[in-house]
Amino acid sequence: MKAKPRMFVFDSWAIIAYFEDAPAGKIIEEIISDANERKIPMYMSVVNAGEVWYIVARQTSPSEADSTISDIRSLGIQFENPDWKAARQAAVFKSKNKMSYADAYAAALAIQKNAHLVTGDNEFKYVEKEINILWV
Repeated sequence: MKAKPRMFVFDSWAIIAYFEDAPAGKIIEEIISDANERKIPMYMSVVNAGEVWYIVARQTSPSEADSTISDIRSLGIQFENPDWKAARQAAVFKSKNKMSYADAYAAALAIQKNAHLVTGDNEFKYVEKEINILWV
């Protein structure tokens, strides 16, 4: 049995699902609420935050994308800037797997924080033996 999460990392898939009220969005809402209640740290790479921003901007507008980023922060999710160690780990994941570079950053942050990655994105199947994933 996997250990109980001490920290969470969110990829863009999870955040988009949350804001679009997708079926997994309710589960993600519960994870965020429980994490805030139990004071479990939540993180997102700025690379993935940028991915959310451009997805929202394409669908709506840059000002709506800015608002979404503010909303993510208000949920208690902290943005993390990658250092070389994270960038190298992301590059290793990208070099060995068929996954986006942004997804590789989410996986690298999960390793760096020893956190559970919250996602429903099938690209993470390639690295599920290397990181803790909370599938939603």
